[in-house]
Amino acid sequence: MNEAKLIEKLKLIEALFAGATTEGEKGAAFNALQRIKERLKKIQETDPPVEYKFTMSNMWSRKLFVSLLRRYDIRPYRYYRQRYTTVMAKVSKTFVDETLWPEFEELNKTLKSYIDDITNKVISETIHEDSSEAEVVRQIS
Repeated sequence: MNEAKLIEKLKLIEALFAGATTEGEKGAAFNALQRIKERLKKIQETDPPVEYKFTMSNMWSRKLFVSLLRRYDIRPYRYYRQRYTTVMAKVSKTFVDETLWPEFEELNKTLKSYIDDITNKVISETIHEDSSEAEVVRQIS
């Protein structure tokens, strides 16, 4: 997958979570974003925001998640002495369960796949063609 295909796939995922129903809507990122923001406002009327603690396993996932929060006008933060991989946010449970987290997981899976492919290609072309995992051996007693 090249960079252009990755960007297109990420946009399609965004359109899916925004509830786009036509091809024209799928191409209109602004309309998709507006629909999600409107949904968030409606949800917050009945389900007030609560503080969430999200822990990411790597910096790419954290950057993606922080950007996704900011896209929806949700302020990401962390407390003094919290790990760099921790992201705090005040958001409604319904929005997290129905939109934010499922969308993040889908986007993250796509991004991780792309990063893995690029990493494997670069390593195999420049360092060594075998970048498979190390062999697992029995422990010596």
